[in-house]
Amino acid sequence: MSGAKDVIRPEILGMQAYHVSDAAGMVKLDVMESPYRLPEALAREVGETVAAVAMNRYPVPTARELRTLIREVMQVPQGCDVLLGNGSDECIQYITAAVAREGAVVMAPSPSFAMFAMHAFFYRLRFVGVALREDFSLDAGAFLAAMAKERPALVWIAYPNNPTGNAFPVEDIERIVRAAPGLVVIDEAYQPFAGSSFMPRLAEFANMVVMRTVSKIGMAGLRLGYVCGRPEWIGEFDKTRSPFNINVLTEAVAIKLLRNKPVLDAQAAKVLAERERVRPELERLTRLRVYPSAANFLLVRVAGGKGAGTLVFERLRAQGVLVKDFSGGHALLEDCLRLTIGTPEENRILLAALREALK
Repeated sequence: MSGAKDVIRPEILGMQAYHVSDAAGMVKLDVMESPYRLPEALAREVGETVAAVAMNRYPVPTARELRTLIREVMQVPQGCDVLLGNGSDECIQYITAAVAREGAVVMAPSPSFAMFAMHAFFYRLRFVGVALREDFSLDAGAFLAAMAKERPALVWIAYPNNPTGNAFPVEDIERIVRAAPGLVVIDEAYQPFAGSSFMPRLAEFANMVVMRTVSKIGMAGLRLGYVCGRPEWIGEFDKTRSPFNINVLTEAVAIKLLRNKPVLDAQAAKVLAERERVRPELERLTRLRVYPSAANFLLVRVAGGKGAGTLVFERLRAQGVLVKDFSGGHALLEDCLRLTIGTPEENRILLAALREALK
């Protein structure tokens, strides 16, 4: 009888699963969630909505009502279609599957969202990461040269970028889209905090689609992502999507909350204001370099030699504050910590803990 080691791909055996830290009892500032729960009255209405859901039935496969609402509230251009995913992770999966010809190349700036490379790996595609500069700015010339050499079938551009937080110049992204030999996906997970978007320009570029999530505006627990683009792209992605991938509870609650989007927008505005309040406080701390951010988090680098970032991370965790440590991963991120913006009280606790941890 064969065991897992005899059957599982050797490359899978040699990798580590995507790690999410246990946050029980912690001030949780590690994964860019909204820190705000729903107002009490709206939460009660959501409860009533959930109680009315026919959980004995499969979802409507096309999620027509939710897709129509997304087109409206997210201002998807006329003539473009919407496809839903179980989080943006699943959107990345089905887009990658759709382009997975033998020998195809997937490309993205590096560092960027880890799942771009992971799904290329899962589908046996070659991933080419084009290094950002030391300050995490995009070297557009190097990226264009790499595209000309590698001829990627799929290019990912996170706008703003995760985990660095910066938004690459619009003109550089335009050059990449125009020069790309294949599909370019603009990942706008943090668009509510960025102030700009490529969504209105979908009709302008035949080889571009926009991917988003509702996770960062208060619906992380629903696991709902979506891709917007011309029907010829969306129709092909739909063939690789799992049937019934959006469950009835996610659909019902998302419809309710998107119909109350001003509430979520107001919460996002509070996060944005907190980001700008916290930034100068961090900049006043010794040994911290704070990088520009157009997202709901700030990336900082801890000075003091290799291992300084992890030491501060552990000291924060000992004080009950959980952030994201990138040490030991991408070389450009050594001694970097990603700090999700929380409530004013959570941010006060973070700053006090950092002052102690940096001693």
